[in-house]
Formats: sequence, C-alpha cells, structure tokens
Amino acid sequence: MKLPGFRDFLPEDLALRNHIFDAWRRVSRRYGFVEYDGPPLEELELYRAKSGDEIVGQLYEFTDKGDRHVALRPEMTPSLARIIGSGGRAMAKPIRWFSIPQLFRYERQQRGRLREHFQWNVDLVGEGGVEGDAEVLAVAIDGLRELGLDAAHVCARVSDRVLLSEVLRSVGVQEEKLEAAFRVVDRMERKPRERVLEWLQNKDVGLSKEDAEHVLYVLERPQIDWIESAFSHVDAVADRLSEIRRYLTILEELGFSEFVEFDLTIVRGLAYYTGIVFEVFDRRRELRAICGGGRYDHLLEYVGGDPLPAVGFGMGDVVLGDILRESGKAPKYQRQVDYFIVVIGEGQGGLARRIASAQRERGRSVVYSLGSRS
Repeated sequence: MKLPGFRDFLPEDLALRNHIFDAWRRVSRRYGFVEYDGPPLEELELYRAKSGDEIVGQLYEFTDKGDRHVALRPEMTPSLARIIGSGGRAMAKPIRWFSIPQLFRYERQQRGRLREHFQWNVDLVGEGGVEGDAEVLAVAIDGLRELGLDAAHVCARVSDRVLLSEVLRSVGVQEEKLEAAFRVVDRMERKPRERVLEWLQNKDVGLSKEDAEHVLYVLERPQIDWIESAFSHVDAVADRLSEIRRYLTILEELGFSEFVEFDLTIVRGLAYYTGIVFEVFDRRRELRAICGGGRYDHLLEYVGGDPLPAVGFGMGDVVLGDILRESGKAPKYQRQVDYFIVVIGEGQGGLARRIASAQRERGRSVVYSLGSRS
C-alpha cells in the first residue's frame, strides 16, 4: 500500500512532471543559472541551526547506523548554504545556481501539500542590491509564463521585511518583539480582525489598544502609495520606500509589472528572511502559494560559512500541476512512436529487427511485435 502523502507517477503523470521540469530548466539557463544538486539526507543539525528545535517535528528524521542524527531534506536552501559555505571563497560571484530536488516533510496532508514534492530552487548569492531581488523574481514569473500562465492566471505579491520593521518600530513595537509582530501579520488574512487586535496587544507584541488599531488600519491598506502617505514623516520608512520603488521599476523594465502587486502583509514564515520577500498565487486565490522566496543575507553564517548576501525562491510542483490542469495549460498526454514495423510474412522477423536497429541508431523510436501475430 502506498504511504499517505506520497505519489506514484504513471506515464501521463510523469509526462506532466517532465513538462514542468523542462520549462524550469530552459528558463533557468536563459538567465545564466547553472544546475547543482546535493544529497537527500543531511545532518539534522543543519536544519536546527536554521530553524530551531521546533522544525524537528516536521521532518523525517532518525538515527542512522553510524549513530548520526539525520533527516530527509525538507528544503534545499540549508544544503545550498552548506555547499557554498564550504567552498564559497573560491567561487566567482555572484553565484547563479538552480536545482530541482525532491523534498520531504511530515505534515498534515491537504490540497496542494503532500509529504513529498519536487521544487524548483533558484538562488543568487553574492549580490546585495535590489537588482538581484528583481532578477530572481523575474526568473520565477518567467518560469510560469513559459508554462503558458499569464497575469490573468497568477500574481506575485511582494513585500519587504525591512520596510515592515520600520513601520512597526514607528508605532512602538520594540526590537525584541518584531518577530512576534511578524507572526501576527503573517496570519492576518486567515484570522478575524478582533483576534488579530488581541495578538497585537498581548505581551509578545505589547502594543496599546490605540497603537494596535493604528497598525491594523495601516496593514489593511498594504499598498505602497498608502504606506508612503501614512509614514512620509518617518525617514527610515521613506528611505526604504525609495529602494522598493527602484525594485518595482526594474521589474517593469523587465516586462513583469502586470504580474506584481505590493502587499506589506506578505512576510514569509521563515525567520531567516532579511529583506524583500514574495509569494506567487493563482489570481482566484483558491490554492496555496505556488512559489515563495526572498532575501536571506545571513543564512550562510548560520551554517558556518562566510557572510554573503543571497536571494532565492522555491516553487513546488504540486500546486503548479493543479493550476496547469485547471487552466487547460497541461499538455495532452499521447503515447507515440516514430515507426511501428508490421511483419506480414514468415521469415521476415530478422529483417524487421535489422530495420528497427538501423532506425534506432538514427534516433528514431521503433516498436515491432515481439511475438507472432496474424
């Protein structure tokens, strides 16, 4: 019996998977990214160093025969950080790498989330400006466009954790409570307004009722023009907004502005993100995020490497496959060969095999009957 949350790939399913992988590889190479890979099994400590002990409950982790604590990789970025951390000094910068690993997480199975999936990881390491952030998002959007999805199908919601930090500081959130405030913002869309207000006023965030109302009022209007008008008097906010506008201008110059919306409530759940972040959704918002990523400038340090700025994303195949099928963009599966050789008389089997061999050497696909047929 198949394990829950895992998939078999029949030929038609594998054809769709390969169709997606081929598009991912074509787009990656167009942008100058080269493919790499790593082991599916890593030391458990690699994930603890990035996410803390709470991550362990979500992993397929065990002690191997060498008494090492190991885990099946739940994501690729820590492996990337380990690989670059061990040899990054000798690599030309910026590093443009991509991979398509299979990942494993022991989570509750639901639509769009299984316990294994394949993921397109694209990372740009050694570039600290918003030009790098824009380049990486352009790759993600272009990968979807390569599969036939346009701005009517998908939308990238972009935010910035630096800007959000400055907004929260300006209304009284203490430095040590920013991460707790981020967690509240991350859940805003899924929870009632009254509950969000309670969270902003509890001891973890510590805002007064008046300040909590002010924060929520601002975040309910998360567009860049509104943020600018509400916080133009705060120098740190104004400075960061100018960087975000430059980032959005670059995306417009690359031809992707119709795919992009600024939304300050997008924070990404992973604490290692340090700047611009984004998530890509279907326009109807019926499914989970197709893709998520952002800037993570300190992750290499967490796993013992040199400090290097970095930005990247991961795009899973599960939700993407659902969108392609539902939008009619999945290719129709057809089993076909170039030639089928029919043997019409006794003694012609040898001739059929010689013809098949000659055509196969020319790169053709050939099938003939292996047994006797009338």
